[in-house]
Amino acid sequence: MSETDSTCFPGMMFSARQYTTVIDGVRAMAKDTWAVRLRQPKLAQQITPGQFFMIRPSSGSDPLLGRPFALYDTYHDDDGGLAGVEFGFVVVGKLTSLMSTWKAGDTVEVWGPLGNGFSVPTAKHLICVAGGIGQTPFLATAREALGLRTYGSPSRQLPTKPTSVSLCYGVRSKDYLAGLEEFQLPGLDIAIATDDGTYGHHGYVTQLLQRKLDDNTADTQVYCCGPEPMMKAVAEICSRESVPCWLSLETPMACGFGACFSCVTKVRELDGSWDYRRTCVEGPVFEAERLVL
Repeated sequence: MSETDSTCFPGMMFSARQYTTVIDGVRAMAKDTWAVRLRQPKLAQQITPGQFFMIRPSSGSDPLLGRPFALYDTYHDDDGGLAGVEFGFVVVGKLTSLMSTWKAGDTVEVWGPLGNGFSVPTAKHLICVAGGIGQTPFLATAREALGLRTYGSPSRQLPTKPTSVSLCYGVRSKDYLAGLEEFQLPGLDIAIATDDGTYGHHGYVTQLLQRKLDDNTADTQVYCCGPEPMMKAVAEICSRESVPCWLSLETPMACGFGACFSCVTKVRELDGSWDYRRTCVEGPVFEAERLVL
């Protein structure tokens, strides 16, 4: 297994590294949805919830560019040591179609950790809102908030443990629900919505969020990831309820470390104007009130 240093850019929490690493396993999570484990202890030791890494095949040039994938969670070896990272994806294009055929023992190139990720929660009540594959960052987020696992080097510490942690998770149909077994964590409240009513609430995940905020908005913060229309609706709800909200953008990227400026998003400045920020470096997590959606 080889590794080479890559450039550190402003806004990145750590100096990202490039690795040629081995796939430890591939499993189906839901319809057209897969999870891949990468055996890379050094990456697992550094990465924090909400950060991501870029991946491409270790040989060939089609596709040429890597793709970004958020951390689902780290995993351990038989001796209890950190062994690597796991991520989830939905088959939508050339690389993800190829990835669904990967097998244990195959090698890939990965570089990371990249981006800023979610900060440790500081409120008494944390609500994570996920749409589609947007549930990916929230397994590690929930485990950290519940005090079940630590992340980063040195390990991040919670100033105070939230008194409640919730996940509102919405998908098209129950066939697309991914990771429900992993999310059965002690202390995590889960609410599910499906567009077609085949599981849980028949309707939008934003309706589940509104219900929770109707019950309580005091000392609450919201983390959100998913399709842009859903995140915009979540941001509007949180703004109306005066609840702090952070969005993890799923902007397409080319390089992953800020050199190509292909993933810029509009961010409001303090004087009311706006400017572009790189999702891969200054993000992918932004305060919702700062984004021009």
